[in-house]
Amino acid sequence: MSEPNSDHGAGAAVGETRPLYSRVLLKLGGEMFGGGAVGLDPDVVHLVARQIAEVVRSGVQVAVVIGGGNFFRGAQLQQRGMERTRSDYMGMLGTVMNSLALQDFLEKEGIDTRVQTAITMGQVAEPYIPLRAVRHLEKGRVVIFGAGMGLPYFSTDTTAAQRALEIGAEVVLMAKAVDGVYTADPRKDPDAQLLTAITHREVIDRGLAVADATAFSLCMDNGMPILVFNLLVDGNIARAVAGEKIGTLVTT
Repeated sequence: MSEPNSDHGAGAAVGETRPLYSRVLLKLGGEMFGGGAVGLDPDVVHLVARQIAEVVRSGVQVAVVIGGGNFFRGAQLQQRGMERTRSDYMGMLGTVMNSLALQDFLEKEGIDTRVQTAITMGQVAEPYIPLRAVRHLEKGRVVIFGAGMGLPYFSTDTTAAQRALEIGAEVVLMAKAVDGVYTADPRKDPDAQLLTAITHREVIDRGLAVADATAFSLCMDNGMPILVFNLLVDGNIARAVAGEKIGTLVTT
């Protein structure tokens, strides 16, 4: 049952709470990497890398999926006349550019990082091999999954759900530029409330936006929790893995 403004975690200060999760899949929107513009904003990528590094140093295993919306969006390019499958592949290449940028900033933070792509790019990344990805995580490395599913018509939200299930992650951390899931659009409804806990079924019944339908169905059918939270608040990734009261937790 949905719970506006109720706790789903300990609420202690960052760094003082033992992590609630040991292996997480962090989904990052590509638009945030561009700072609202086309291309990369190094300041945003550095902020994200610093937060991830903090979590990895606490012993949490972190895998990452990044969108490519700061470079290309296949569906939008299709609306402008491009063939959908080709424009989707362009979007996949955008996710690889974001993945390599995050890898660079993470390694500057002293965190060993591997990029695995669903499309073979031997000069810059490993192929996606689930068992190898798990082994990297067990060794304390961050694994970034690039190029989406390697198939057109599948979003990076769906990639995040599928990869989380395949590597045995305990939760999908859905990083957004908003605080979580609201009862209505807070920009239009001043009475909109932030939901701190809700079930997968309630999200569907109430028509709330968490992830695309395919991704959400994968999580619901397999009991994968989703935590929607604001990435742009410094320290929020650490708070999320600690189980603190932030964002919206979606469970079965």
